[in-house]
Amino acid sequence: MNGYLTFAVVFWLAAWGLNEWLVRLRPADAMARKLVNAAVPLIFGITLLAIWECLVKGFNIPSILLPAPSMIWARLTTSVPTLWADFQQTFLKSVLTGWVLGCGLGFIVAILVDRSPFLQKGLLPIGNFVSALPVVGIAPIMVMWFGFDWQSKVAVVVIMTFFPMLVNTVQGLSAASHMERDLMRTYAASWWQTLLKLRLPAAWPFIFNALKINSTLALIGAIVAEFFGTPIVGMGFRISTEVGRSNVDMVWAEIAVAALAGSIFYGLVALAERAVTFWHPSVRGGQA
Repeated sequence: MNGYLTFAVVFWLAAWGLNEWLVRLRPADAMARKLVNAAVPLIFGITLLAIWECLVKGFNIPSILLPAPSMIWARLTTSVPTLWADFQQTFLKSVLTGWVLGCGLGFIVAILVDRSPFLQKGLLPIGNFVSALPVVGIAPIMVMWFGFDWQSKVAVVVIMTFFPMLVNTVQGLSAASHMERDLMRTYAASWWQTLLKLRLPAAWPFIFNALKINSTLALIGAIVAEFFGTPIVGMGFRISTEVGRSNVDMVWAEIAVAALAGSIFYGLVALAERAVTFWHPSVRGGQA
């Protein structure tokens, strides 16, 4: 035990010192800065995994309570077909479809709400109420309405992603200043011209904020919804089933896949944001 704990302490101190040295570097080359920025979280993550492994083995923690990363990795490498089938069912079908539909409908309704003061005063409070509903209460109802397959999970994801997009888009459409709107009126611009050339570009940071929030909400909603009824495939189904069988390493393997998929999804949306809102001060500042 002492050997594992000693190694954990030494490894932690060495990694800490390396990261402290890296964050103080100020390389002139842009590529070098990117490599340093990527190395810091990578070293930190590897350090956490190493300490996790040492603590589990040093204190002889039962695998049913907390499996070691090596045990989870072994399960990952030996269960690729099962994990891939679960990923397809949950992420490719439920998450992506629900995310596109929920965000798309929220954006369209936000445009309509912006045109109608009645909808803005009547729909937004209802949206705030519905967005506060717990997914564990919505999911069983959606399963009863749309069945046990991926369609019911899409319905849950749509409900969870619709209102964040609606609220953020409505707020973003009002981000343009009165001076800018007055300038468009002096040019005799129509409502649609003002929307496309001024208000929508000003709203893009708010819209992408909703897209990034929804990228994680969609995955959480789909996985939780699968706890209440699904075919014999899916991340949520596998987690609930393997917990009952005490196969905790498989549960952690599913969690690792979900975390990796969610992180990549979020990163892709963030890259799209940088490409679309390259003019925004936050993006220009990050590229300086």
